[in-house]
Amino acid sequence: MRRRRWPVVAMVLGVLGLLVWYVAYTQHVVTQLRAAAAGQGRMYARIYEALQDTSLNADPTIALLDLSSQIRESGLPLVLTDKNGRVSATANLPADIALTDSVRFWRYLMELDRENPPIVQPAVGAVHFGDNAIVSGLRFIPLLQALGITLLVGFGIYALVERGRAEREKVWAGMAREAAHQLGTPLSALTGWIELLEETVTGTTASRAVEAMTQDVQRLERVSHRFERIGRPPRDERVDATALVQRLADYFAARAPTLARTVTIRSEHPGVPVLVRGDQVLLEWVLEVLIKNAMDALGGRNGEVVVSVTPSPEGGARIRVQDDGPGVPRKLRKRIFDAGFTTKDRGWGIGLSLARRIVEENHHGRLVLAETDRGAAFDVILHG
Repeated sequence: MRRRRWPVVAMVLGVLGLLVWYVAYTQHVVTQLRAAAAGQGRMYARIYEALQDTSLNADPTIALLDLSSQIRESGLPLVLTDKNGRVSATANLPADIALTDSVRFWRYLMELDRENPPIVQPAVGAVHFGDNAIVSGLRFIPLLQALGITLLVGFGIYALVERGRAEREKVWAGMAREAAHQLGTPLSALTGWIELLEETVTGTTASRAVEAMTQDVQRLERVSHRFERIGRPPRDERVDATALVQRLADYFAARAPTLARTVTIRSEHPGVPVLVRGDQVLLEWVLEVLIKNAMDALGGRNGEVVVSVTPSPEGGARIRVQDDGPGVPRKLRKRIFDAGFTTKDRGWGIGLSLARRIVEENHHGRLVLAETDRGAAFDVILHG
């Protein structure tokens, strides 16, 4: 669940940042436009004064000097050429453009002409001009507005999808907990009947059957507890990975096929407790999924499934479930953890997806398909 919050946080921060930048840039543009308008007003006033106030013998040169000053202050890149094409004056050229570098200068002059057609006076020359900083910046505003609208729409769609997903998960979690509650009564009754049978049976076969039924009822109780945990925060406790692996290997070894085919299930561990942090009920669920998949991968042939524990030097452990079956085809390696993907005729395709979610989201560990020479191996990497 925590991982799903990152797209929402990123979208919110992106939209807020874009809006703040847009407001600040708009105010900057308004300030520049006001300054340009004020400069044009002063320029028109001096030109009007020079043309109309002849009684005071006003010098038109002053107005022309003001006009030149206003052009430079406007930031408008400008190049004047005479009728022979020689440069007679420039204003507001970039710092890296110089007349001494004729190739770069004439290339820049061609860029100005592509932006705006030059003003040509055959008897005098031509005026080549480009766009000032305000116009250049405003070119990107529509693109940024489109980006902002796209982010807002995307955020809205994502919020609706997440809301629907959350509602569905809430319903499924409620149904799972209700199923676990309903299983409680028959399981209690079965436990009582098994205890009664233990006191009455005498034969070896009957005793073994009662022992197997006891283990199956205990497993059903653990499965019931798993459904109760769906939708609730996982526990953070010390789990002995060695004992967990040994118990599951013993349980599945007693129920592995031995008639038409022989499947051997064994465990490998250091023989001492290897502690990891997590929820024992959920971790047991993950390993059962991996062991069952390994048994199914053998596909009706003889084989072996090994469940091993290797302590990590920095703490924690790596639990590996490995089989000697045909392995996972390379083209399917990137899809096996996708929800709904399965290679079984009657599979649901949720086992590995659920296992990875439990390991990565609830335990902040990793569930990966390891590289092996034969068969398939899944590594559950947990912290200590």
